[in-house]
Amino acid sequence: MKKLISIIALAAAFSFSANAQTVLGDLLGGIGVGTSSSSSSPSTASSIGNIISGLAGTVFSSPVSLNGTYTYNGIAVSATSSEGGVLTNLAGSAVTSGIETKIDEYLAKVGIKPGAMTITFNNADNTFTWNVAGIPLSGNYKVGDGEKTVTLTFGKNMQFFCMTGTLESSLNGAKMLFTSQKAVAFLKKVASKLGESNSQIGSIAKMADGYDNFRIGFKLAK
Repeated sequence: MKKLISIIALAAAFSFSANAQTVLGDLLGGIGVGTSSSSSSPSTASSIGNIISGLAGTVFSSPVSLNGTYTYNGIAVSATSSEGGVLTNLAGSAVTSGIETKIDEYLAKVGIKPGAMTITFNNADNTFTWNVAGIPLSGNYKVGDGEKTVTLTFGKNMQFFCMTGTLESSLNGAKMLFTSQKAVAFLKKVASKLGESNSQIGSIAKMADGYDNFRIGFKLAK
C-alpha cells in the first residue's frame, strides 16, 4: 500500500502528458495493478488513473498568488473545437502545441521570444512592470474570481490599454490567457514599441479561424 501511495505522489509531480501517463502505466504494471496476474480487479488501474487525474486538476487549477518577477517562457494557447455537435477542449493537445510553436516563430521575428520579457508584480500596491527587451511598460493589476482571473491596466505609455484574462498555475509558474483579439492587440502595441512591423502579428489572428473560445496568452516561469 505504501508503495502504491508513493507512486501516486510521484505521478502527481509529473506534467501529465501522454509520456507521463505511459510511465504511470508501466509503474502500475510493475506492481501488478490491473494485470491478469494480480489479485486486483481490472478496474483498479482505471480507478487509480481517475484519482491521479483528480490530483492533477487540483494541482493545476489552484489559485495563483501573483507576486515577484516572472520570465516570459513562450506563448500559451487554449481552444475548443466543435465537430458533429461535440465540443472538444484542445488545450495541451498536439493541435495547440503546433499553434504555439508557429506563433512563437512569428513573435521571435519581432524580438518577442522566451527570456526577452519579464513581468514584476507587486502585491503591496497592485502595480506591475512589464519589461520588453529593455522597454518598461507599467500599470496596475487586479486579480479576481479566487485569483483565477487577472486584469492588467497599462499606463500612459500604452495608451491605458486594458485586458482581462484567466490566470492558471503551472509546474514552474503561471499562465495568463486572453481572448485572441485582446492578445493580438497587445502584441501589436508591443511590436510598435520595439519599432517592428505588425505584419507578422497580424497573421496570428487568422489562426483563430475554425476554433471556438480561442485564447492566446503567456507562459510565465518564476
